Amino acid sequence: MSRSKESGIEGSKRPGRASGAAAGSDFLQLDIGEAPAGGRTDWLAGRLRAAIADGTLPVGSRLPASRVLAAELSVSRGLVTEAYQRLAETGQVDGRGRAGTVVVAAPPPAAAPAAAPERGGLVDALRAEPCRIDLSPGVPDLTAFPRTAWLQAERRVLAALTPADFGYGNPQGAPALREAVAGWLSLNRGIRADPDEVVIVSGVAQALGLLAKVLHEDGVRRIAVEDPGSLGARQQLEYGRLETVPVPVDGAGLDVAALRASGADAVLTTPAHQFPTGVVLDGERRRDLLGWAAAGGLVVEDDYDAEHRYDRAPVPALRALFPEGVCYAGSVSKLLAPALRLGWLLVPPRLRDRVIEAKRYADLGNPVLAQLVLARLMQSGELERHLRFVRRRHRRRRDAMLRALADRLPGARVHGAAAGLHLMVTFDGARFDDADLAAAALALGVKAHPLSWHRMRPGAPGLILGYAAGSVSEIEEGVATLGRAVEELSRTGPKLLREKKQPPPGSRVVRG
Repeated sequence: MSRSKESGIEGSKRPGRASGAAAGSDFLQLDIGEAPAGGRTDWLAGRLRAAIADGTLPVGSRLPASRVLAAELSVSRGLVTEAYQRLAETGQVDGRGRAGTVVVAAPPPAAAPAAAPERGGLVDALRAEPCRIDLSPGVPDLTAFPRTAWLQAERRVLAALTPADFGYGNPQGAPALREAVAGWLSLNRGIRADPDEVVIVSGVAQALGLLAKVLHEDGVRRIAVEDPGSLGARQQLEYGRLETVPVPVDGAGLDVAALRASGADAVLTTPAHQFPTGVVLDGERRRDLLGWAAAGGLVVEDDYDAEHRYDRAPVPALRALFPEGVCYAGSVSKLLAPALRLGWLLVPPRLRDRVIEAKRYADLGNPVLAQLVLARLMQSGELERHLRFVRRRHRRRRDAMLRALADRLPGARVHGAAAGLHLMVTFDGARFDDADLAAAALALGVKAHPLSWHRMRPGAPGLILGYAAGSVSEIEEGVATLGRAVEELSRTGPKLLREKKQPPPGSRVVRG
């Protein structure tokens, strides 16, 4: 709509309203008299956008019908429709026919790309802000959750429970689930474990927290971590009062020689699918690492994404090779859903009683009903069928992201495509900061993790892009948006590279 035409329509008088009378609406206390002449559409869109940003119009709230608001403001319906359309184009509202126009997303902070907030502030912004497309890593296809199989298993479990089964459970975990987990690990990860060795935990996050507590009580103060490596895992360990020491990762995985030189007594590693690079710890490094453990070190094995592989053969868990020196943690967060908060931890005998004690004092044990349902899914074969199903779906989405990256970001290097639920891309030689890139993408409605969040030492800028949770069309649109953000940063020239600060306490990246 042209300005001249818009101005003419806005200036028209409504029947029944005296010339010069004020027109307003109870909705947001809008007063059309505040709008500048010839700029009423901009004014109305701005007032709506500000109300969404400050929470006055929360996500899910409905805007008035355009005809109703136009009558209250004594303006044309076309003016209101145009203001609504501007918000729809930026992804903040959505027209839903008879359901009306609904707020679907709050706008990202307008100053984020230009003002370049501190690293921790950007972490908070990215986690909290709604968006059109979420390419954050670590999220499976939640639409694929096997609701029918879960409900059927839950009914069977409930039908078999006695009143006594509704009391407090074993802090170590329900015997049925510990037995099922032992069988699952034997068949899928080559780990031979007795059910009495399994501790049921609330995901890998709690496993790391329990281990940090026990190790700190043992006098351990420093634990080595992969660099780059999971920021969320590092935060869990640091919250447990352990100092994290970076050890580099290359194409063969964790640098064991650097681990030895670090002087750390323990190390956290993701050998089956290193987060975020996707590399597999090779045979020589595995032998070297287990030799380090045999000499007195402790390996904490996070079996990250081990079940999600597409173009490579499986690799055995380190725990299967040297149980005396390896603590092993896994979960169903990436296989079923993070909301279940169900995982398992195996530790050497010398630590087991104290880990169980720490679990008892943490929460008295996981909810029993969910444990029994998962046990039935494992033992009935339903979980294995679900894994085969989501592997096919995740592969299709991975392939779509690879095609989109080749088309929209041809200068980016792609890492870790053979397995997992994410890709890492790096921009060698780029003169922009990856936090700036993430902020620019957020301003365009797309979430992605900058690689620098997961580094402790400097390195090439990059992004970590999850592909499991989005549709093919969302993946394609999201990567295209990232391409536009890269082009814009490249045109505007290098930004000042600020000191890479880690998020402050409280600015947490969730770890499953």
